[in-house]
Amino acid sequence: MLIRPYTDSDLDALRRMHAQQGFDYAFPDLVDPIFISKLVVEDDDGRVVMASLARLTCEMYLLVDRDADSATSANAVIPRPAPTILVGDGAEGSAVDFPLRNTQADPSSGQRQALARDDSPKESSRPAKAHARYAQLLALHAAGERDLLARGLDDAHAWLPPPIARRFGRRLESLGWVRDDAWTPYCRRLKVSD
Repeated sequence: MLIRPYTDSDLDALRRMHAQQGFDYAFPDLVDPIFISKLVVEDDDGRVVMASLARLTCEMYLLVDRDADSATSANAVIPRPAPTILVGDGAEGSAVDFPLRNTQADPSSGQRQALARDDSPKESSRPAKAHARYAQLLALHAAGERDLLARGLDDAHAWLPPPIARRFGRRLESLGWVRDDAWTPYCRRLKVSD
């Protein structure tokens, strides 16, 4: 048995193995630089019989200062969110309290605008803060997607803590995220051998 780096001459063998497995996913693009490790196993006859392909996966974290006052107006223009990227732990609070129904699309600009509320100052403080936080979240969401795409990443993943999973999960779905329960995730903590 020999374990060695993948070469282009192994491609047909890997395509054959992928087809034999019959799993519902496309054969990966092995020239994509986000595949950072590609190893194959040769049997005693020099035939490639197994491969390990490691692709970078992006895990998102979202940190929110729940005590911060925002200078952003409740009437701020909010960019239309892009379909993927950004979220993670610690997002409970005002950022998720902002109701989607309080936005309206401006078809001429492709933007969403938060609707102003005609409440007393005491009552309008919390909605204004929630509107501002949501505007910040949408702007960060769009900037995060552009940044990850520029770095060559194809997707991002978020593991939500149980206390916020249901509520903030709905927020993510409204931003184009998809709950992915089709495959069972496992994690391996890497450590240096002695």
